[in-house]
Amino acid sequence: MRLTVGLGTRPEIVKLAGVVRALRSRGHEVRIVATGQHVDPRLAGDFFAELGFTPDATWNLPAGEADRVGAMLAAAFREFAAHRPDAAVVLGDTYTAPLVAMGARRFGVGVVHVEAGLRSFNDVSMEEVHRRMMVGLATFHFAPTPLAAEFLRTEGVADERIRVVGNPVIDVLVESGVTRMPWQRRHGVLLTAHRAGNVDDPERLDQLIRLLRALGRVQPPVIFPVHPRTRDRLLAAGRFEEAAALDGVRLVEPLPYHALLETLARSRVVVTDSGGLQEEAAWFGVPAVVLRTTTPRWESVEAGIAVLTGMDADRALAAVERFTDPAELARVDASACPYGDGRAGERIAEALADPHLLSLIVPREPEVGAMPVLEGLR
Repeated sequence: MRLTVGLGTRPEIVKLAGVVRALRSRGHEVRIVATGQHVDPRLAGDFFAELGFTPDATWNLPAGEADRVGAMLAAAFREFAAHRPDAAVVLGDTYTAPLVAMGARRFGVGVVHVEAGLRSFNDVSMEEVHRRMMVGLATFHFAPTPLAAEFLRTEGVADERIRVVGNPVIDVLVESGVTRMPWQRRHGVLLTAHRAGNVDDPERLDQLIRLLRALGRVQPPVIFPVHPRTRDRLLAAGRFEEAAALDGVRLVEPLPYHALLETLARSRVVVTDSGGLQEEAAWFGVPAVVLRTTTPRWESVEAGIAVLTGMDADRALAAVERFTDPAELARVDASACPYGDGRAGERIAEALADPHLLSLIVPREPEVGAMPVLEGLR
C-alpha cells in the first residue's frame, strides 16, 4: 500500500517509529509528514534522528493554539490534494490525528487509526474528544487491547474494521535494548507533569511542589524532567527556583528517549500525568502513580499496577508509600504487561498487506438505496 503517516508530537514519533520500519520492511510505500504540533526540538525534532527516520515533509505552524489548529487543517488539505495515498495513518488523540484524518477524508483517502479505542470518559478532555472523533473519521481501527476494541464496538464500529495488535510503544521498548532491572536494585522516583489541567491551575501547581518536597524527603532522588509548559508555568508563578532548591529533587531538561527509559527502568515508582509512561512503566514492571482522576489506560488500574490520585499531594504520597513496600514492588514486577508483546508494527504491516483490508479502508459510496443499518433494525 501507499501510506502517508502523519505525526507531530513526541508520543506519536516514538510510537510510530517502529510501525514505519515494519511497514517499509513489508514493502509498503511510506511518506512521513511531520505536522509540527510540537516545535520544541526536545519534544519532536531530535526524536526523529534518535529513532532513525526522517520526515518527507514538515509543516511550519504559527504560534497560538487557534492559529496552529487552523493552519494544520489547511496543510492537511494541501497535502492530500497533492498526494493521494491508499490510506493515511495516524495515532492516538492529539490534534494531529483528527486534523490529518479530515484532510484525508476530504480527498477520498481512507484513514487507519493506530492506538484506537482508548477512552478516559473525561468530558473536559480534548484528547477524549479527539478519540471519539476518530470513530467517525477512521475507516479502520488498530486497537492496542481487547478492552479498547470493546469500547469501539459499543460505539458502533463494525467488528471487521477492528483488529487488536498491541500498543506500538512496546515495539520501541523491545528494540531500545533497555533492560528491566531487578526491583531490589531500583531506587528513587521519576516524576513528570505537563498536562494543562494540572500545571496551568495555580492550586494544582502548588500541589505539585508540595508533592515534590515530600517525595524528596522520603524517596530521594526524585528526577523531574521539566516539560517546557511546566517550566513556563513555574517561572510565571515565581516558583521555579523554589522547586529547583528542594532537597532530594533534581530538575532536569526533557530527557532523550533512551535516557528517559533508562531512568524509568531503575526507578522504584513513576509519578506522572503522562499516558505513555503508564504503558512503558508496565513493561518495565514499575508501579505508576497517575496524577489524574481518570485515564485511558484502564488495564493498568485493573491490574493493580497503577493507581489514580489526581494532582493531590497527600493521596499521591500515600500511593507512593504503598507501592514502595517490598511486597508491592515484587507483585508489580511479576505482573504481565497488558499492552502487548512488541509485535504491533509487524501485525499492522501484515494486516495492511491484505487486499480485503484495502477494500474496507478505501471510502466508497453505497449502492442506490442501500441502508444496511435500517435493514438490521427491521
